[in-house]
Amino acid sequence: MTDVAVVKEGWLHKRGEYIKTWRPRYFLLKSDGSFIGYKERPEAADQSSPPLNNFSVAECQLMKTERPRPNTFVIRCLQWTTVIERTFHVDSPEEREEWMRAIQTVANSLKNQEPEADPMDYKCGSPNDGTGAEEMEVAVSKTRPKATMNDFDYLKLLGKGTFGKVILVREKATGRYYAMKILRKEVIIAKDEVAHTVTESRVLQNTRHPFLTALKYAFQTNDRLCFVMEYANGGELFFHLSRERVFTEERARFYGAEIVSALEYLHSRDVVYRDIKV
Repeated sequence: MTDVAVVKEGWLHKRGEYIKTWRPRYFLLKSDGSFIGYKERPEAADQSSPPLNNFSVAECQLMKTERPRPNTFVIRCLQWTTVIERTFHVDSPEEREEWMRAIQTVANSLKNQEPEADPMDYKCGSPNDGTGAEEMEVAVSKTRPKATMNDFDYLKLLGKGTFGKVILVREKATGRYYAMKILRKEVIIAKDEVAHTVTESRVLQNTRHPFLTALKYAFQTNDRLCFVMEYANGGELFFHLSRERVFTEERARFYGAEIVSALEYLHSRDVVYRDIKV
């Protein structure tokens, strides 16, 4: 088994996710993709005190910007089933380039290490009898058309997180493309995310709006939950913003109207969702 090494470490200013203040954090970037932040510099790499920040740069996207501060960069990655963004800034363009190069190198290394496996092996595994498994049964709709793993061709990996993967699939019967979230039950239970999973599933099953991603099918295997979602092949807003840098006022107004319309619809159904993905 390969030892996990510290690839790069140092002080970064990290912007808060909810209270938008900047705070210094000492970060360790490790070869397994871990990106861990501490309030103080740890005495050793095996620091026993819990970190303040802990996420993975596997399958991440990077963007540099000069706002809201000079020498800022953004890391975007998949955590749970949510795409998260974390914003940092450093003192110089050179330091920013060093961090971004190191992060991208680790992400590329992890991608190259992944074995080429038949996507159908996601349905393999032993039954899970752990606490919470019965509650997750309600996450699979009883009223939607039935589907199984065998109803799809598995084309490519779209994203990977702690709880599972998102795969681009093609429905054999119709030829339509979808994004399939395949989540591991045992990890959901171990991370105490059963309630989160059930809530997200219920919201998806009970919403219909042109600017919200639709849930087409939901089913399960012995050890996986599978959600077959509408595939938005235009790409994420983050991708277009990183390419264009600045949107025209007309384009920003168009995107803003779509987002507000979707949020108003959710609020009208008494749904408040914290982690918006656009």
